[in-house]
Amino acid sequence: MAAARALLVLTENWTLRPRPTLRDLVELAVAAEAAGVDGVMVSDHVVLGPSSNEHGEPLNVRDYALPGNQDPATWWPSPYVLLAAIAARTTTLRLVLGAIISPLRHPLVTAKDLGTLDLLSEGRLVVLPTVSWHRDEYAALGVEFSTRGAILDEQLDVWRRVWTTSPASFHGRFYDFDDVWVEPKAWRTGGPTLWFGGSTVHDAVAHRLATYGSGFNPLGRPTTAELVRLDAALARAGRTREEIEMVGGIRGSFATAQQVASLDVALDGVREQLELGYSTICFKPSMFTDELEHVPDVCRRVVDFLASARGA
Repeated sequence: MAAARALLVLTENWTLRPRPTLRDLVELAVAAEAAGVDGVMVSDHVVLGPSSNEHGEPLNVRDYALPGNQDPATWWPSPYVLLAAIAARTTTLRLVLGAIISPLRHPLVTAKDLGTLDLLSEGRLVVLPTVSWHRDEYAALGVEFSTRGAILDEQLDVWRRVWTTSPASFHGRFYDFDDVWVEPKAWRTGGPTLWFGGSTVHDAVAHRLATYGSGFNPLGRPTTAELVRLDAALARAGRTREEIEMVGGIRGSFATAQQVASLDVALDGVREQLELGYSTICFKPSMFTDELEHVPDVCRRVVDFLASARGA
């Protein structure tokens, strides 16, 4: 049985010392590829507003950035620009845009950007479209927050059409156009690989994954009821969960607000996910080290563990 893939969460490592520059993030991606890491993941915010930390920031700043726990001054660099730079320096590393807040952008513009990035990387792009959680961001960009799910559903339909054929037309509630060419097309026919996930697996997420997706990347551990909902949606589409890349993750446990987490303890907690069929495991290096120079060693330890755990 093949070893599970390691996926490095790249854009949340601002607690490392010295604080990484954008060029440092590119170099970390290069080092991760050399260590056997399968991919790097970057996330997306266009802006943050005053309510971005309305639930309070993490007790330990090394923890994951989650809805409502982010300092408004948090760095979220353009995922397109950062991944393009990484694509130019790597050859096998998957580039995971997980997640992109798609309703904030016009789908034709996004289709062009994603298709170009997939072409530049020769098919290494993976995209997780999401509606996200931050009302201030939607207000700043003039997009109605309450309709964000319906907007995303139309966008996914638009992407499929313009990545598949030219000219393409669409007539919907939010978007309307006739006879347009979006060129160049993506590297893969039909566009980049799409993953779906979120903090809950509601009917809309399950339907999107069953209709368009190749991977499932939940935020946290899905419940049994949520997996039943996902399986039902896949069955209606003539698919099964065995066709889906299941993405899990390593979460550090922090004894105090000042200390890093134990990587060994965190890795041991991954065994259950592997037994449940998760084949890709995300990790955030700055949970386990404060030193930028130690990140390649964290990468090697994660890769080695996943190889031995799956083979055991």
